[in-house]
Amino acid sequence: GANVDFDRLRFVAERADSTEALVSVGLPETPGALLAMYERCIHPRNVTELSYRFNEDRSRAARCLVGFQRTALRESHCVVLDQLRSEGYDCTDLADNELAKSHVRYLCGGRAAQVQDELIYRFEFPERPGALLKFLSSLSSDWNISLFHYRSCGASDVGEVLVGLQVPCGERDAFHTSLRQLGYKYTCENMNEVYQQFLR
Repeated sequence: GANVDFDRLRFVAERADSTEALVSVGLPETPGALLAMYERCIHPRNVTELSYRFNEDRSRAARCLVGFQRTALRESHCVVLDQLRSEGYDCTDLADNELAKSHVRYLCGGRAAQVQDELIYRFEFPERPGALLKFLSSLSSDWNISLFHYRSCGASDVGEVLVGLQVPCGERDAFHTSLRQLGYKYTCENMNEVYQQFLR
């Protein structure tokens, strides 16, 4: 009714959407790992959520939280889980995990004080299939993604995305050229006090 606020509507919509799946995936901490996993196992499905933060303990896989919509009503999200496992990824089905859906999806990340040459940017991605693939494919294989956070809100033509990238100082000009060629609106947040207090 008229007394339901937008937060409540979002809560109801997320739990009523039987087409969305949520999985946790272990990724090697190497440049290009996110793109490889996405191309091999998720694409062409619509990504509704993606959260990842650099893991300073390289002996353990970094954890990536991925939400996606099935490509057809009858497709089981187990198809993607099976594909992930066949490609050697450690993955967990979180579709019925209330801790993940109510809390952890908002807490993924944290500090990564040891990450070198990190640039933090906010982007506006077009809310259309292929936007994530276009972004990932535009990056040099030498630039490691150290942070990625996106959650579809479905109420806009653009999605707010926060991305951290490790770009050596000598490659910054090439990096900025690739951003201009990409054509997505972006803002550097390295000097933002929230980044310094919560993510650095």
